[in-house]
Amino acid sequence: MNDIKMGFADIVIIIIYIIGILSIGLYSVRKNKMTSTNYFLAGRSLNWIVVGAALFASNISTIHIVGLAAAGYNEGFVWGNFEWMAVFTLVLLALIFAPFYFKTKISTLPEFLEKRYGPSSRMFVAFMGIIAALFIHLGMSLYAGAVVFESFFGINVYLSIFIISAITAIYTIIGGLKAVMITETVQTVILISGTLLLTVFGILELPKHGITTFTQFQASLKHGQLSLLHSAASVKALTPNGHDTGLTWYAVLLGYPVLGIWYWCTDQTHVQRILSARTLDDSQKGALFAGFLKILPVFILILPGVIGYVLYKDVIGTNANQTFPVLISRLLPVGVKGIVAAAMLSALMSVVAAALNSSATLVSVDIVKRFRPSITDKGQVMIGRIASVVIMLVAMLWSTQGGNFSSIFEAINKIAAAMAPPITTVFLLGVFSKRGTKEASIITLCVGFLLGIISFCLDYVPISGKMYITDELGIPFMMQAWWLFCINCVIYYIVSYQTPKPDPVAIAECTWPSPLSVITQGKFEGIRDVRLLAGMLLLFLIIMYAIFH
Repeated sequence: MNDIKMGFADIVIIIIYIIGILSIGLYSVRKNKMTSTNYFLAGRSLNWIVVGAALFASNISTIHIVGLAAAGYNEGFVWGNFEWMAVFTLVLLALIFAPFYFKTKISTLPEFLEKRYGPSSRMFVAFMGIIAALFIHLGMSLYAGAVVFESFFGINVYLSIFIISAITAIYTIIGGLKAVMITETVQTVILISGTLLLTVFGILELPKHGITTFTQFQASLKHGQLSLLHSAASVKALTPNGHDTGLTWYAVLLGYPVLGIWYWCTDQTHVQRILSARTLDDSQKGALFAGFLKILPVFILILPGVIGYVLYKDVIGTNANQTFPVLISRLLPVGVKGIVAAAMLSALMSVVAAALNSSATLVSVDIVKRFRPSITDKGQVMIGRIASVVIMLVAMLWSTQGGNFSSIFEAINKIAAAMAPPITTVFLLGVFSKRGTKEASIITLCVGFLLGIISFCLDYVPISGKMYITDELGIPFMMQAWWLFCINCVIYYIVSYQTPKPDPVAIAECTWPSPLSVITQGKFEGIRDVRLLAGMLLLFLIIMYAIFH
């Protein structure tokens, strides 16, 4: 990628953004007494708009922006399934999981597992959550974001890592979750505005290249580049390596919910935002608002890549990673480039802040408080801040090793496919199965992670030398996640029926009476009822799929 020439106005905008976001983060908690509830859960005081915006911002990283533009250039809207299927899993979060998380007044997701199964499951998932936050959400995001800023603006990778880490750590460590979520709300606005500007400038450029109608635009694309649902043959026709992605309609239908439930419904980095809501209604509507926002990335992150294919495929050629910088350098005037750069910074800082705060919460609440139950409220906050500093330093060191991976995207996707199935199994079956036992949970987690590690090693080229499962067996990572989930479900039920029945108190507190109870339980409250809003959001999603199938 070539460096992007930034004007004086662009530099000023970036500086104003950095100073502004730091000031907002610190100002938002200036009058707060920093109790553990305030520090880790924002005092359980935030409304649905902040909850939803923060959920959205904690997901979109800088490499997400650049990567989806490249994906749009190569394969098109098919990668939008990761965005639109997230809408479905956010509906599950709102209707199935949030009521229990809120009713049980948990501070962390592993704490819910202790209420449902016992302390062993809690500790296991807490350690896995810290590892995921450290090595995936923090380390790889920092490295990938720093590489992007070096490619775009010529800033040294290590200097980028240090500056971004320092700025984000200041308001995260001092202000806790409220500072993180208030800044994430602002960053959501900047992120959407910046990427929307790029889309608009791209559309306005099309007539200058002889594209004045949608029919002409479609004719200039690869067949199926504007379609989300594909067969194995049609995905392969888009790109020579299309079969490796495994993004067929059935893989999306079966495999994505396994990854999505883990990512959106059980991962502390994201669900901590739900726990900070002031009411159950705010937590549920916040999840639905985030689901609505997840419709947008197809049009503001992937569509620019598709437009880049039409306008500049002779410039970009086979290096799809050049799509985003080429679009910025050729489409955007001085000043607007600074806004887009601020959007990229917003994306990176929001992900880093979310992961840093959630991992510190896991350390303080799930580990330290468990071994030192007499620790004071003030002591918990102090441990959280110390943990944040240590985790940030380790993540910075780990992020410098990112260049040793041949493909960060490949590594992250395969790590997710390995980690998600056992966690999805114990959470999903935990809230629906009255027979699931504590032994079933811990054995499923242990065996499931072992199977995940084996599948990861067999299919990760730097370790095994080739992709044995994907290439030899024809099972790409999305379907691997599905089959691992099926195996984990079998293990869960076999162990459950071979061990004593679970505690009736835990069942009453943490499981639905029946699957239909998700919809039928509780009085209908009219147009504002969460179930109606969820149904409307799902209907809108179905319509969008019908248009872009």
